[in-house]
Amino acid sequence: MKTIRRACAAALAGAPLLAGAEPAMSYLHTVGPAGDPATRLGWGLGIVSIVVVVVITVLLLGAVLRRRAPGADPAALAVNRDEGGMRWLYIGVGVSTVVLIACAVWTMFTVAAVAMPARTDLTLQVTAAQWWWSVRYESPEADRIFTTANEIHIPVGRPVRIELKSQDVIHSFWIPRLAGKMDVIPGQTNVTWLQADQPGTYRGQCGEYCGAQHAHMAMYVVADTPQDYALWVRDQLRDAAAPTTLPAQHGEQAFLSHCAACHAVRGTAAGGILGPDLTHLMSRHTIAAGLLPNTPGNLAAWIADSQALKPGSRMPSLALSGSDLSSVVDYLQTLH
Repeated sequence: MKTIRRACAAALAGAPLLAGAEPAMSYLHTVGPAGDPATRLGWGLGIVSIVVVVVITVLLLGAVLRRRAPGADPAALAVNRDEGGMRWLYIGVGVSTVVLIACAVWTMFTVAAVAMPARTDLTLQVTAAQWWWSVRYESPEADRIFTTANEIHIPVGRPVRIELKSQDVIHSFWIPRLAGKMDVIPGQTNVTWLQADQPGTYRGQCGEYCGAQHAHMAMYVVADTPQDYALWVRDQLRDAAAPTTLPAQHGEQAFLSHCAACHAVRGTAAGGILGPDLTHLMSRHTIAAGLLPNTPGNLAAWIADSQALKPGSRMPSLALSGSDLSSVVDYLQTLH
C-alpha cells in the first residue's frame, strides 16, 4: 500500500510538469479556416474599442481641463444651434453609426465564413462523458471504423466534420487555436468542424462546467501530414497484438478479469463500453483525459488509486496485488 501511495504522489507531482509542457490554449492566434475569421474579427473589434475609448477619454479630459475666462457667464458657454454646436453632435452620431454598421456587416461575413463547409473529408463522432472524450472515426467501410479516446488525429489542410454527443451533462467542445466552442448537449447531436493548416498538437478543453473534474477534461488534436495520418490510421485499424512475455500474458489475464467490463481491446475478449477503448493506449501521449503523461509509473498509479488522482471519476480504484498491478502495466505497454 505504501508503494501505491508513493506512486500516486509521484504522479501528482508530475502533473504540473505536464501542464508546463502543454501547447498554449490561445485563441489570439489560430491556424485554420474555422477559427481565423473569428480571430481577425476579435482583433478588429478590439482595436475599434480601444480607439473609441481613447477618443472619448481625450474629449472628456479636454472638457474637464478647459478653463473658463475670468468672470465669464456660464450661460454663455451653452451649446447653441446658431453657433454650430449641434454640428459636432451630428458628426459624432454619424461616425458612430457608420462604425457600428461596419462592425455588424463584418460580423455577419465572419459568421458565414466559419459555417460548416459544403464538403468535409472526414467525419468524427465525439462523445463527452464525465470526464473524458470518446472519438469514433466514421467510414463508409465498416472495417475502417475505429474508436480512440481523448486524442484526435486529423490530416493537415482537410476539413473535418465533428458530430458531438453527451452521455450525461452539458459539456463544451473547444480547441481554441482551431475553432470556437460548441456545446455538447444530452439528447441531441451538435455539429462543428475543424481544419488545421499547420502540423502540430493543439490542446483543447471542455469549456462548460460539468462537475468536480471539469478542469481535468482535456483533449488534444494532433494535426499530421497526410502521410503520417495515413500511417496512424493504418496502425489504429489493427487489433491489439498478443503479448509475448510471461508477465504481459499474466497481465492480460488480470486485465480481462478486472478491467474488461469497462474497457475494450480489439482482438481480445475485452469489449467494455463504459470507459475508453484501450486497443492502442500507448500511442497516446496522456492518460485520464490529459491529467497525466502516459508513462508506466503513471499507469500504475492511475490503476491502483484513480480516485486519489481524479476524485469522482468513474474509474474505480482497483485492489490489485503488487504482482498483478505490475503485470497489468506490462500488458498495457504492449498496446501500441
